[in-house]
Amino acid sequence: MNKELVLNALKKVVDPEIGIDVVNLGLVYDVKFEGEKILVSMTLTSPGCPLAATIQRDAIKAVQDATGFTHVEVDIVWEPAWTPEKMSEEAKAALGM
Repeated sequence: MNKELVLNALKKVVDPEIGIDVVNLGLVYDVKFEGEKILVSMTLTSPGCPLAATIQRDAIKAVQDATGFTHVEVDIVWEPAWTPEKMSEEAKAALGM
């Protein structure tokens, strides 16, 4: 199991308000493996995101489907705070930045 597989799975999770995946938005901060568990640390573009639970659920399902792991945790964190500078060049171009 490797981090790249998890990140590729998370590229299928699109922020519905922005239309860009969570990896290219720079929302995924860390991926760890602990035995039979995958831990993902990520944030959202704003603390008041009304779709937080949906994005978190979609991220868990995407990682489970790609890896076969049943124990996947996606922890939503607020530090460090997300800023547009965390986006990939691809995401910035798609948003005309």
